[in-house]
Amino acid sequence: MHNPEASLSLLGRKTEYKQDYAPEVLEAFVNKHPENDYWVKFNCPEFTSLCPITSQPDFATIVISYVPDVRMVESKSLKLYLFSFRNHGGFHEDCVNIIMKDLIALMDPKYIEVTGIFTPRGGIAIHPYANYGRPGTRYEEMAHERLLRHE
Repeated sequence: MHNPEASLSLLGRKTEYKQDYAPEVLEAFVNKHPENDYWVKFNCPEFTSLCPITSQPDFATIVISYVPDVRMVESKSLKLYLFSFRNHGGFHEDCVNIIMKDLIALMDPKYIEVTGIFTPRGGIAIHPYANYGRPGTRYEEMAHERLLRHE
């Protein structure tokens, strides 16, 4: 009998933490319910990255919500991926867009949105939001509507 999770290499093994941006750690598994539309939401309150100008640390909660199709992101690999930003120099908006694009490349979801809720630095909090709906589908329209109504 074929074990669909056999391709996952991180679960149950000693964790190796990458020291810089590492999209290669992301792993996916097969969605057992691709015919259903449903949300998967990750709340990652310990995200850190570095300011590309000052190298000062930035802290955020990253919220990832998506409607899966055939593939889904494995949560431990997502944790290690997000941790890999710890020494990465990137503006808040850049980090959010990179995360979204890497997850699109990994999963090809029907719909995805990523929000960064960064803690204030210099008296200003920045909360970038990026979303994507698969082109030519109702999810493309959904992305457009959610972006227009985003607060």
